[in-house]
This record gives sequence, structure tokens and C-alpha cells, in this order.
Amino acid sequence: MTPFARRFAKRAAPLAAAWIATACTVGPDFRAPDPPTAGVYTVGAKPGATIAADGVAQRFVPARDLPADWWRLYASPKLDVLVRAALDASPTLPQARARLAQAQEDRNARTSSVTLPAIDGSLGLSRNQIDPAALGFPDAPKTGPFTLYSVGVSVSYTVDAFGGARRELESLDAVVEARRYELDAAQVALTANVVTAAIRSAALRDQIASARAILATQTRLLAIAEERQALGAVSAVEVANERVLVAQTRATIPPLERDLAQSMHALAVYTGRTPGDAALPAITLADLTLPQDVPLVVPADLVRQRPDIRASEAMLHRASAAIGVAEANRYPRLTLSGGLSSDRTRIEDVLGQGVNVWNIGIALVQPLLRQSELKARQREAVAAWEEALAAYRASVLTGVANVADALRALEEDAHALAARSEQAREAERAWAITRERLALGGVSQLEVLDAERGRLQAELERSQAAAARLADTAALFQAMGGGWWGERTETTPVAGSRP
Repeated sequence: MTPFARRFAKRAAPLAAAWIATACTVGPDFRAPDPPTAGVYTVGAKPGATIAADGVAQRFVPARDLPADWWRLYASPKLDVLVRAALDASPTLPQARARLAQAQEDRNARTSSVTLPAIDGSLGLSRNQIDPAALGFPDAPKTGPFTLYSVGVSVSYTVDAFGGARRELESLDAVVEARRYELDAAQVALTANVVTAAIRSAALRDQIASARAILATQTRLLAIAEERQALGAVSAVEVANERVLVAQTRATIPPLERDLAQSMHALAVYTGRTPGDAALPAITLADLTLPQDVPLVVPADLVRQRPDIRASEAMLHRASAAIGVAEANRYPRLTLSGGLSSDRTRIEDVLGQGVNVWNIGIALVQPLLRQSELKARQREAVAAWEEALAAYRASVLTGVANVADALRALEEDAHALAARSEQAREAERAWAITRERLALGGVSQLEVLDAERGRLQAELERSQAAAARLADTAALFQAMGGGWWGERTETTPVAGSRP
């Protein structure tokens, strides 16, 4: 290094050191919003349990963690097979994993570019013609064109004096966190969708079986009415009424069959298969057990358990860090640079003769005429933070409302099932009494069949109420966050071909 270079480095180094020593991080430091202060989800006393319906009361257990595999609380091996197949093969989760991987690699790439110096090597050749007069030597003889061979290395580093790069990395970390929670939310949603679709398909199978049994009974009643009409015992109006009932019941079956097929198609898609080649287990309501102990936390804890709320909080963090980035862009930027190279007219001298060109520099760049633009960008970042804060608050309110809806639904489901069960028991008793009277000759076969029709209809309505209770329990589990914290998902390589 020449004496001039040494003097320049000696003077520039203290300036750069002083600049670095006074470095700060502009912009707000993120603080998560305060959680809800309410201790209950619904108006009135906090329920400890539902009423007993079908002999089962659901108990709400405070401060108990929901297991990650909460669907196993239904004690159904068939349901477990469906959910695990969906978690293994659904295309939804690989999408979320790929988005997480993109965010992580974006952060990794940017981390390297802002925390490490940029070091680049160069290798080149050029054909040159120099006019000595242009260099201040008009009397020097002109030389012919020559080839210049060059090998060198350059280094540059931008000092993060105001923390803009640190805020940028903070923002990228928040995006990674948001994508991670979005992956958890996708897993919770997929699981809940599979459970809900399985319960719906089970309810539809029971409804179809009940509708066919009712149709068979009504068909027998119609046949008896037609026989009695032939004997003059009943009018044509009574027979027509029976035909209407038969037609009405028959008309209910095709929509149920359609809904069952669509539910099974949805399950096939959830498990990563086409409807035509998916071999799915046929679940009935008898295969499902109602979970009796239901975990319940206060709203303040709910915001830490819902992955969608945590993702919204992470995006709020990202918006907060972006304010610091926008503010730092308004201030001076200090860049240190240097380079060494060997520039020779003969290629064999490039490496053999050593370095003959060097440079070292320090640059301070301050935006001047762009200040109004950069201030507007900072105000834009503040407005984006306000938008993210409103979105976070909306996600919290929605999450609390989801739990409140599910809790109230379970309370009312228990009342509805209790009433339908009582109705079914009374219809069963009426049918039994009618059969006993038939044996004694006190009633006709027509009355027995009519009582049987009432019993089947009451049982159909009871099974519908039981299915609603099962489905709303799954809705509560999803609203409580789905237990993702019990089994944290990690990034795994995405299956499939790579570009």
C-alpha cells in the first residue's frame, strides 16, 4: 500500500468507527397488543357443563390443553384413518409448507446481503486505445491499440447506522413467523374439515336409512288403505293422502343421496385423492363417541392458542418493523469500499507481477430532493401498521365470537337432543303399546304401522340432533385453536419435482 493509501485509511477509519459507534435503530420497538380482559365468552353465568342428553353431559374443563390429535377424542378408528390420510396426502399442507420455506429462504438471503460485506472477484480483458493529449501530454507519441488483462477483487459494506437493515430483518423474521402459524392454521382447518365432513356423511347415512324405513312403512300403509278402499271402508281422499305422504318421503331420499355423495367427494379431496379412486371408510353415527370433557380457556389465553390470531400478530410485527425501514431510508447511508487488481498488457504478467491497481473509499449519501417522497413512504408505513392493527383486533374478536358461538351451540344442542330423545322414547312406547293392543284385537294393523312411522320419524330427528352435537363439538375444538401447540409442525422438504 502506498503512503497516500495508508494516510487515507488512517483518516477514514476513525470517521467510520465514529459513525458505527453512534449507530441506532430508528422506528418503534414492537409490543404485542394487550389480550382481551373479559373472563367469559357469553352473557350470563359461565357454564360448567351442558345438561345430560342421551345420558351424556359435556363438561367444560378450564385450563386444560387440547391434544394435537383431538379428533381421537371421538374414539373412532375410522375417523382416525381419514384424518391421518388427509394430513399425509392433502395438497393444502404442502402449499403452506412451501410458503414457509419461501419466507425462510428470503430471510436467509437478505440476512447474508445486509450483515456481510459484498466481496466480488473479476476477470476480464479489453482492447484499448489511449490518446496522450487527453491525459495532458500533447507531445508524447501515440501508441497503437493494446490489450489489457485484469484480475481483481472488490469489497464493499454499507454500515447500518440507523438500523434500517436490522428492521428489515426483523420484518422478514415476522413474515417467517406468520407463515409458520399459517401452516398450523391450515393443519387445524384441514383436520376440522375432515371431522365435520365425516360427521355429516355419518348423519346422512343414518337419515337415508331412516327415510327408507319410513318409506317402507308408508308404502305398507298405502297398500292397506287401497285394500280398505276396495272394500268401501275408506274414502278416496284418505288413500290420496297416503299417496302424498309416500311421494313426499320418496322425494326426500335423492337430495340426501346427493349430499352424501358430495360429502364423500369432499373427503376424497381432503385426503389427496380424486372421488373416483378414493376408498374411504363408511362412518355411521354409531362409530362416533361424543367427547365428554371439553377444554376451555379464558379469552386472554385464547389469543395465544389460535394460530390465525398469532399469524395476524406476526403481520402486525412486520408492519411495525416496516416503519423503521421507511424512517431509516430518510437518513444518510455510509458505504465503505476497496479493491485490488492486477492490470497487465501481457496475460502471463497478470499473476506474476502482483497488484498494480488499488482503491479504497468511503461514501456518505444523503437523500436531498427525495425527502418529501420518503416522508410520504414513512406515513404510508404507519398507515399500513394501523391497518394491520385493525386486522389483528378483528381476528381476536372473530376468534372469541367463534368460541362463544360453539359454546352456545353445544348448550342448545344438549337441550334439543334431550327433547328429541324424549320424543323418540315416547314414540317407541306408543308403538309398543299399539302392538300389544293389536295382539289383543283392540287396534288394526293400520294403527300399528302408523305408530311405527311416528317412531321412525322421531328416531330420525333424534339422530339429526345427535349429529349436530358431534359437529358443534368439532367446531369448538377448532375455535379453541385445534391443539397445534401440542405438536409444533416443522418445515419439511416439499414433495414433487424441483425446477
